[in-house]
Amino acid sequence: MTATDRSIELISTAAQAAADKLAHDIIAYDVSDVLSITDAFLLASAPNDRQVKSIVDEIEERLNKELGAKPVRREGDREARWVLLDYVDIVVHVQHSEERVFYALERLWKDCPELELPADAKETRGKAEEYARLQAAEEATQTDGDWR
Repeated sequence: MTATDRSIELISTAAQAAADKLAHDIIAYDVSDVLSITDAFLLASAPNDRQVKSIVDEIEERLNKELGAKPVRREGDREARWVLLDYVDIVVHVQHSEERVFYALERLWKDCPELELPADAKETRGKAEEYARLQAAEEATQTDGDWR
């Protein structure tokens, strides 16, 4: 069994929406062979809670407006550390970067085929690492200033 055309359309639209809101490390897996509850997972992350919320809102709005899809379930809103949108055909996980590293969902699904994503979404790969390096450098610079 493979992901349906509908789930691929949902994943593609959700991935583009996430990329438009500057999500990091967007990736999608076809989980239809290992799970009976959904066809595909989309994973994305952001460096802060506000951006996680923004990405989730954009995905929800675009899927509703462009494809008439509404989530049957939305979890994790309050803390905005890991928000899950369940569209039955697909499940979207938008995680704070720290949660993404800690839970490492990619490890769980690495044996599943990756789904093709829009170019903008593919370009987000490695952005979390890049962001973390920049943050560390910025913090080091600020710390140096404190000692003077």
